[in-house]
Amino acid sequence: MNLLIFGASGRTGREVVKQAVSQGHLVTAFVRDPAKLDIKQADLKVFQGDVTDYASVERAVIGQEAVLCALGSFTPTKRDPNLIDGVRKIIQAMEQAGVRRLIYLSFLGVRDGRQGLGPVVNYIVAPLLYNPIADHEVKESLIRQSRLDWIIVRPSRLTNGRHTGVYHYGERIAARSLILTLSRADVADFMLKQVTDDTFVHKAPRVMY
Repeated sequence: MNLLIFGASGRTGREVVKQAVSQGHLVTAFVRDPAKLDIKQADLKVFQGDVTDYASVERAVIGQEAVLCALGSFTPTKRDPNLIDGVRKIIQAMEQAGVRRLIYLSFLGVRDGRQGLGPVVNYIVAPLLYNPIADHEVKESLIRQSRLDWIIVRPSRLTNGRHTGVYHYGERIAARSLILTLSRADVADFMLKQVTDDTFVHKAPRVMY
């Protein structure tokens, strides 16, 4: 499939790109600075652009079959209105081009995503990460109001662990430990499965070990 990946040069985005290419997808990696994407593959197209520039987002979206968004802030302790604006432009461009499938990488700590996950998530993680969580909540709201076939992926704390392909997922799954983690490689694995799986369309599954 023709896949467009936003946030492709980030730690999680690179995992999505690598796995998508290895699965035989025709991948377009949308990046602000191509030098930060250290992946060289024949089937990988690197598109240089700014997510806040609608014209470049629109050009990248045309001809795609699905979009995966792994955009993240360079300063995770602060809010980033540019990312919210970027998601708004991605939605607009997808609706205009008729590209329906959007897989968005959010976080388990959003307000309605952390219910029943215990005191560590609710009273330690959520307050510490208030700003990025608030941004995710706004972006999730924009996505939910769209006409897209969206899937919002809510992983636990991401690590640089290995790709196992073995994890726990579902809309209201319970925590299995106090400290909830997931490798970036495994969240990339889950995100790519959503490209062709309709189970979680218009839903927000939790993903964790």
